[in-house]
Amino acid sequence: MAEMNEYVPVEIRAQVSAACTLLNRHLGDALLGVHLFGSAVDGGLKPFSDIDLLVTVGDRVPPSVRRSLMVELLDVSAPPGSAGLRALEVTVLALPEVVPWRYAPRRELQFGEWLRADIVEGVIEGPANDPDLAILLTKARQHSLALVGEEASGVFDAVPRADLVRALMDTVAQWNGPDDWAGDECNIVLALARIWYTAEMGGIASKDVAATWLLNRWKEGSHHAVLVQARAAYLGLEADALANQPEAVAAFIREARRSIEAL
Repeated sequence: MAEMNEYVPVEIRAQVSAACTLLNRHLGDALLGVHLFGSAVDGGLKPFSDIDLLVTVGDRVPPSVRRSLMVELLDVSAPPGSAGLRALEVTVLALPEVVPWRYAPRRELQFGEWLRADIVEGVIEGPANDPDLAILLTKARQHSLALVGEEASGVFDAVPRADLVRALMDTVAQWNGPDDWAGDECNIVLALARIWYTAEMGGIASKDVAATWLLNRWKEGSHHAVLVQARAAYLGLEADALANQPEAVAAFIREARRSIEAL
């Protein structure tokens, strides 16, 4: 990991190092790889960007290790917008569960700031089959930095196009009504822009690039305005006020879903 530190953005170097030290302490010899991906290595960190870490282990994670790791990750992560630390999003995979590739693969653990309250209360998510891993692994193979182990493209199989599309559709299918996006409107709007971009263009773009691509299609109207606001909030140019526009957000999500499903 020491050799790779020079490639990690300076502003998150200490936090990434602390997270890797923690992972090594809990996972020990089972730890095969840690890959930094997402905006830290593709497009640049934005004011509220998470630090995305993909962690690979040699076998399934025991419940006791999962619990202790989730609890201690709270100390090296912070809610988005906090001073000093960024939010971590850590996904742990057992290599035999994803290589050879099959849909939908099992994840051993996922840590994120949206789980903080549950973790503090002692509620720890268990392993699950997760369609989103098709998207995550595609992103990691496309752009990532190996902090521990080999490059992601040499570790993980390429996800077939059909499975990537299937994962996109399964993800879109989660957002059916206001309760599914309440409090997370900006992220959902931008996620839909990225999914639309991938479904039509084939690659995976950063949130702001995908939003700009879609804005060039919607040059006016309420859908355009919602996307403009989501992009501006993501870039830290203005406060996120989409929660105050439930009807416009719902209309955007309906139209984006319809268009993506039509593809």
